[in-house]
Amino acid sequence: MKLPGAGGQPAFDSRARPGRLGGMLREFVHVKQESHAGRRRWFESDGFDLVVWQDQADRVEGFQICYNLGRGEHALTWRPGLGFVHSVVDDGDQREGGGKLTPILVPDGAVPWVELTARFAERGTTLEPALRELVGTRLAARK
Repeated sequence: MKLPGAGGQPAFDSRARPGRLGGMLREFVHVKQESHAGRRRWFESDGFDLVVWQDQADRVEGFQICYNLGRGEHALTWRPGLGFVHSVVDDGDQREGGGKLTPILVPDGAVPWVELTARFAERGTTLEPALRELVGTRLAARK
């Protein structure tokens, strides 16, 4: 099932990007880390990425699911105590007078919950059980 998105495009593009990994989430080994912060982990698959922020004790401080990568990119970000924020990526290309701006997240409308939950369940089987359970539970609860 595809939910309508902006401009009549599907809300979730499940088509693979050329040169990308297969369907399962796989972790990048060398992810740039911020100084004086916990650890950032990044998992990717075709058109669907998961970024996880962990504190010094490896407790999850939040996560972000990025989808429709390369075409109408969106981000669903979760933080404890705040819940979810759904955003579209403004890639900075739509500027009059030329010049590209830095991409930013801009609040967006409806979340394709059913599709994101199903896609995570399908692709997240490679994650360690505790992380898979946390993300899956948050998506199912929608908070």
